[in-house]
Parts: sequence; C-alpha cells; structure tokens
Amino acid sequence: MSTVVSGEMLQRSPVDRPTQKADQIYESLRQQIVRLRMVPGAVISEKELCLAYGVSRTPVREALKRLADEDLVEVFPHSGTYVSKISFDVAEEGFVIRRALEVESIRRAARFVTDEDIARLDALIAEMRDILSRGALEDYIEVDDLFHAAIAGISRYPRIWKFINLMKAHLDRMRQLSAPVPGHLADVTLQHEAIVRALERRNPDQAELAMKIHLEASFAVMSALHGDGAFFKAVPPQAENAPTGSGGRPPA
Repeated sequence: MSTVVSGEMLQRSPVDRPTQKADQIYESLRQQIVRLRMVPGAVISEKELCLAYGVSRTPVREALKRLADEDLVEVFPHSGTYVSKISFDVAEEGFVIRRALEVESIRRAARFVTDEDIARLDALIAEMRDILSRGALEDYIEVDDLFHAAIAGISRYPRIWKFINLMKAHLDRMRQLSAPVPGHLADVTLQHEAIVRALERRNPDQAELAMKIHLEASFAVMSALHGDGAFFKAVPPQAENAPTGSGGRPPA
C-alpha cells in the first residue's frame, strides 16, 4: 500500500527569494527521494508540500516537473503524483555512464594529484570509517560522493562529477538500499583506500583498475536487490521472456 508523503516527513527549510523557491524545493525533494526518506511508490500531496515549504502551488509544481523529467516522480493527471519506483534499466545506464567517466577521471587524477589531495582523500576515508563505527549508514552516500567529486576535481575536470550526478539518481537509490547489506560498506571503504594508494603511487593503470573493481563490485551488490518488488518497477512480461545477453538480463 502506498505511503502518503506528509509535511511532517519533510525537512523544513526556509524558502526565501521567489526566484529560488522551485530550485530549493527541487533539491530538498530530490535528496529525500534519493535517500529513500520518500520511499518508492509514496503518494505526493501538493497541498502538503505547499504547507511544508510555505509556498504557493507554482514552485511546487515546477519542482515536481523537474523531478518527473528525471523519472523520480510520476504524475498522473486527475489521479495523483507518486515517487517513482526504481528503474533497474535507468540505474544500469547510470552505472555504465558513471564507470566510463570515472575511469577517465581517475587516470587524469593520477597525473595531477598532490600530497595535499591524498591527505584530503584520506580524511574522507577516515570520515567513512567513523560513519560505519556509529552505524549511521544513511550518511555514508554523502561522504562517498564527496570522495568521488574530489577525484573529479583533482583530474581538473570537475564538471564530470556534475554530469555523473545528474545521471545516477536511480543508481543512488540502489546505493542507499544496499547500505545495510552486511559488510558491503566496509568493503567499499577498503576499495576507496585502494584507489587512494594507487593515486599516491601516481600510477594511472593501477588507479583505473582499483576504480573499476570498486564500481563493479558495488553494482553487483546493488543488482542482487533488484528482485524487491516493493521498490523496483516491474519488468514487462515481454522483457522477461526476451533472449538475454551475456549478463543474463534482457538486452537494452
């Protein structure tokens, strides 16, 4: 049964200047959808959002349209608005794009990395370990993203991460779902450590290999959760019966 997203479930942050209202609402809702605070399939009430943010319907509808463009929200005229369920195909596409761009990013980072950069990355890994020790698993993804964004910055192509971020919303929801898998985030942290040590050696081949191992191992854990019908979109019957590719899934 769908959950109604109420004002009490939302983070209430003041929305000040009119030109920023839709942007702020969009960012707030997007973060809550990605972090699964607004669960897939939940009913979204425009009225509740207006009350929660203290705004009219116009900026709320603009924010919801942007989320719908990212397939994070589904709007059915005369029926209702819902948090979309996770599309495995869209998440997989985001993974493929992310892997290709991060391989380029990490190879360049190995050329330009400084000792100060290594210290900054090590500090983020220490923060990840602290999160694990406190059991605050839902906070891990934010520091994880800071780690990868930092590598993009070191590569001197910082916009790579901005593009990846736009493409990985469904993938991020799978990342959040996989956080409680026993040992998964501890393994991810060790993989991050291997990436930093390869950068420290200024070895682009080792850095690329460490990044590929990290991304592919993480996606394998996420993919194992695909069978959860409560959060994922159903696979159409024709797709289930279609010939599979080398990965055992219907071809795209």
